[in-house]
Amino acid sequence: MAPIVSSHSGMVMRLTRLLVQAAGEMGLVSVQNPVWLSRITEPQPDFALLKPRADDYQSATPRPEDVLLVVEIAETSLRYDREIKTPLYAAHGIPELWIVDVGERVLGTYRELGAGAYARVAKAERPGRLRLAAAPEIEVDLTGLFA
Repeated sequence: MAPIVSSHSGMVMRLTRLLVQAAGEMGLVSVQNPVWLSRITEPQPDFALLKPRADDYQSATPRPEDVLLVVEIAETSLRYDREIKTPLYAAHGIPELWIVDVGERVLGTYRELGAGAYARVAKAERPGRLRLAAAPEIEVDLTGLFA
């Protein structure tokens, strides 16, 4: 793995704060932990926002049906995140993916699964408030994401 630079780690800290504030008791923020997609595929996204569970996933690694959102922070990994991880997440039923392009300061959102791909893709240089597709009661204020 490439070393993590301060712009990446700073974005992890910023998004941790924003996701925890937005989710409250409605979701668990998992930071750089695995998500089980198949017996041979267990990526470690920068974030997975998970459905709450009493044991906080101590008894089993989260699976696609537990995931509300996956977030990848891309600096040197943008191409890999778009070309490899995005189709992988879609094929396994992850309902929503965000890719934070730190270098270009752009948020990519991937939603609406269909035929193993995301049907709705959008990019924003100045993201605002986003409601999660799988949990519309959770709204994340990303207004200052690239501040």
